[in-house]
Amino acid sequence: MKETSKILLVDDEPSMLRYIKTLLEVDDYKVETAASGEEALERVEKGLHPDLVLLDVLMPGMDGLQTLEQLRQKRPGVKVVMLSCVSDTRKVVQAMKLGAQDYLTKPFQKAELDAVIDLCLGQGKKIVGGEVEELADDVFFIAASPAMRKIRSQAALVANVDIPVLLLGESGTGKEVLARLIHKLSPRAHRTFLKVNCAAVPADLLESELFGYEPGAFTGATHAKPGKFELCNKGTILLDEIGEMPPLLQAKLLHVLQDQQFSRLGSRSVIKVDVRILAATNINIPEALAAKRLREDLYYRLNAFTLHLPPLRDRKEEIPILLKHSMTRMAEQYARPPLPLSPALLQTCQEHSWPGNLRELNNFLKRYLILGDEKLAMAELLPRDDGNGSLRGDAAAKGAEPGGLKSLARTAKDEAEAQAISRALEQTNWNRKQAAAILKISYKALLYKIRQYGLAEGKSHHKLSAGA
Repeated sequence: MKETSKILLVDDEPSMLRYIKTLLEVDDYKVETAASGEEALERVEKGLHPDLVLLDVLMPGMDGLQTLEQLRQKRPGVKVVMLSCVSDTRKVVQAMKLGAQDYLTKPFQKAELDAVIDLCLGQGKKIVGGEVEELADDVFFIAASPAMRKIRSQAALVANVDIPVLLLGESGTGKEVLARLIHKLSPRAHRTFLKVNCAAVPADLLESELFGYEPGAFTGATHAKPGKFELCNKGTILLDEIGEMPPLLQAKLLHVLQDQQFSRLGSRSVIKVDVRILAATNINIPEALAAKRLREDLYYRLNAFTLHLPPLRDRKEEIPILLKHSMTRMAEQYARPPLPLSPALLQTCQEHSWPGNLRELNNFLKRYLILGDEKLAMAELLPRDDGNGSLRGDAAAKGAEPGGLKSLARTAKDEAEAQAISRALEQTNWNRKQAAAILKISYKALLYKIRQYGLAEGKSHHKLSAGA
């Protein structure tokens, strides 16, 4: 309960200590105070166990960040909110990386303080236990696992700091959803949010798509057209698949990040914009840097703060929630009654590795909703041959065939498909865009297939991997 919550307030200004202590005690919090970082740590070492620490950043001697670092070592689970009279982006980022839950700039309103404390102490509206946070008509965010609750907390904190954020994670883990969450929680929430898929737009058109062009800039440019950066002024832009952006265009993007200005194609005049840039990718960053596919200076500029989304197989407690919520949404979308999610189906989904992550789960649900046959839907998720002629899972234990001729045909098809993809990747030295063109499939489809068949650069494919 609120009245038993213990708060440690650390500030070197006596008047500020008295003021904030009074605000807190009005709400029946038990408040302990310390006039320095050293005193706060000494109190903790002597047995003080606060539920929350309100910690000033700028203090003589041991400053707030140094205190935070040592405090996290002594009380790893304690929640800390930083207080500062200046909005210093660098210090905010440092505080986040050290584990601060939030950051308040003085002077703040009591309502702001109340909201932060409620969130930290669990007395306000939390996104836990499967609660769904709606972001748009077809977009929602769920944080039912410890990893995703941490991501949600970090997103809320970084949303209020106007810096680039790099979103990492496998294909289909929900990087665009996370970007929309950051936008919604930021001061730019009432402004435009735009997404540009750098892999889906041909390289020779991507520059005009981002920066616009003037008449005569190239063949067919009959009139001026603003680019996405102009259209997104004062808002947030998500550059998806940033690792597939051509190096020359990466240099121009770096200029925008540094100076917040650019020129349209065919123009010498400079356009100034105020755009929050979020970037997402599923590439191996060290490999991309080593191969010069990603500029090192651009990476470090984008990497002011990084959020890494875990794959669905590492947050399986969210699968039942995702299935139930998505089933309701899809049933409305396709004007069909929602189908039951039996214990057997939920168990099968929990045991599946979901190499395609949220995208694969959504496609599975669509097929189930349209076909209306639970057994047929579940058969797609059952274990297959392990590549050595033996069955895996219950099928092996019972000596049963996994699906007769249809299953054999599907396995043969998958094996042939995996080999064709492997050859195309080797032929193009693992240039995935070129390989997709050779295979006549989309870039996104190729990424999914690479994950599905467990293909890896430098390894020849002979048999389907066990998780295929």
